[in-house]
Amino acid sequence: MTEKELDYNTLANKLTAVRIAFVPLVVIAMFEDSPRAGLVAAIFFGIAGITDYFDGYYARSRKAITVVGKLLDPLADKFLVVSSLIMLMHLGRIHPAVVIILVCREIAITGLRAIASAEGIVIAASRLAKWKTVTQMAAIPMLMLHWTYLGINFQLLGTILTWASLLISVWSAKDYIVDFFRALHAHARERRGEKRAKKIAKRAARIKRLMLRDPAMADAIREAAAENPAEAKKDSGG
Repeated sequence: MTEKELDYNTLANKLTAVRIAFVPLVVIAMFEDSPRAGLVAAIFFGIAGITDYFDGYYARSRKAITVVGKLLDPLADKFLVVSSLIMLMHLGRIHPAVVIILVCREIAITGLRAIASAEGIVIAASRLAKWKTVTQMAAIPMLMLHWTYLGINFQLLGTILTWASLLISVWSAKDYIVDFFRALHAHARERRGEKRAKKIAKRAARIKRLMLRDPAMADAIREAAAENPAEAKKDSGG
């Protein structure tokens, strides 16, 4: 692990911290069921969403991806989305079943990715998962606005996008689970192959030592090594 990866004082991590700081502001704004409070909550949520885009862009473009960032960035997203969904459910703007499914999905996938990471397996976000994030980040501020402005029914648009997000979430969760077990099985096969190779190497070394105890066999091995020094060096691990 490089010193750069261990550094936490980067602009990307500061933007992530700002996003986390906006979570309680969004929640507090949504305690009041009014057009003004909804507008304030939507603005706070929008600012937090913008920091999500810029911290990722900065980290990738400057190659400033850190261990702290890898941990905090997805957690910040989940804090923001889950807390907003719970408050929208509290205000009666989203069905409780939808919130339960979305939250359970996030917990399950986060758990699978944590297990995979502990095994040294990386499960990249799929295109469907990215679309899930886009639809959620669009649906939530619309549900916060709730009322009709300039002839636009934000509650209706937000509800449509929420159901689209739900369908994408369930489908992408299926992909994650399939990818997880495939990667886990491949990793297990690779580890079994490494163990088998080590056992074979140990047995070969043991047999070679036993053969070298026999003077006649030792002379034959030395002669073969003299004829093919490259192979002898490979066998000896040099």
